[in-house]
Amino acid sequence: MADDKKAAKKPAAKKEAKAKKAQAKKAEGKKAAKAKKPAAKKETAAKGKEKKAPKAKKEPAKKAAPKAKAKAKPKAPAAPPVVKAKARYVRIAPRKARLIADQVRGMHIEQARALLEFSPRGAAHPIQKLLNSAAANAENNHDLIGDEMRVASITVDEGPTLRRFRPRAMGRATPINKRTSHIAVALTPVED
Repeated sequence: MADDKKAAKKPAAKKEAKAKKAQAKKAEGKKAAKAKKPAAKKETAAKGKEKKAPKAKKEPAKKAAPKAKAKAKPKAPAAPPVVKAKARYVRIAPRKARLIADQVRGMHIEQARALLEFSPRGAAHPIQKLLNSAAANAENNHDLIGDEMRVASITVDEGPTLRRFRPRAMGRATPINKRTSHIAVALTPVED
């Protein structure tokens, strides 16, 4: 029986001894951690100070001086100035105005004026006024001679359509579309 009691006491004694050792290790670990924390804080503070200190700036690598160009590139001739004028919401159908615009495109301004002056079409009058306006822009805004220009481009775009209705027989109504145009012209100096 004595052996049984001894055997029973041994595991209990071993357990108690292990528990005491574990507690002692925990206590030592806590003390060591407390001791290490201030030191760790000092180290991080020292590192932070080192980071805050301005670093020596690296000098950029010197670029090689550009080599002298053996052949100078010939400069392209300056593009001639383009003088523009627009007429918007002109009360003429774009299809009718394009017939006149196609005749005038590319012409010298004096020839275009003569053609428009004697044209029987209704669109000739607003296009003639627009050409005269563009020539005046060339003289006043660009210091060019208005009579020495040519029509570089002329476009006729569709503007908003005014919708009207007309009474017809038996109480009906039929639509009337009154179309408008946006006309733009660009003049360039005549090259001698």
